[in-house]
Amino acid sequence: MSKLHPVVKKAAKGNLPEWARVSRSRYRHMERVAGLLKDWAKAAGLPKRERRRWTALGFLHDALKDAPAAELRPTVREELRDLPGAALHGPAAAARLREEGVEDEGLLLAVAYHTLGHPNFDDAGKALYAADFLEPGRNLKNRWRGELRARMPAELDEVAREILAVRLRHLVKRNRPMQPETVAMWNSMNGGDPWVRASEV
Repeated sequence: MSKLHPVVKKAAKGNLPEWARVSRSRYRHMERVAGLLKDWAKAAGLPKRERRRWTALGFLHDALKDAPAAELRPTVREELRDLPGAALHGPAAAARLREEGVEDEGLLLAVAYHTLGHPNFDDAGKALYAADFLEPGRNLKNRWRGELRARMPAELDEVAREILAVRLRHLVKRNRPMQPETVAMWNSMNGGDPWVRASEV
């Protein structure tokens, strides 16, 4: 197993890359997500390297959240430039991490698609997808979110599936389009054969 990249090691301690663009309130959100991921990784009995990797994801996933979409769009892969502005910060952060020399494809995929979901998420990617939704600073359906948090990490796949189902229902209710990666994640978690564009970010 390869060593964690220095940028990832620093992120696991809460130190963001120099290019990060986050407000104080956004950083507090990232701390809460990282805290959940750290606790879940420990509860799952993961080795120290993987615990650090999960924690780092909490700090890296929104590293460019407060950068303007117009600034981010040209920096992502061409096939991702049609994403909604609110979803661009993930692919843009993954692209910057790759430029820094990060080669952990699972981590890059998790950062890039944490808002949309992806059928090729590893456990860390699914945990980030769940933690970003369940972190206690989000004041919505608190009892239900608390119940889902209590089921983690033992029921990682089940909790991620439940969150995904809620998000899909939200899109349908508002007549919003679904990204192919989101649909493919649903299919893959329910025994289907997902179609999805290239996973590289």
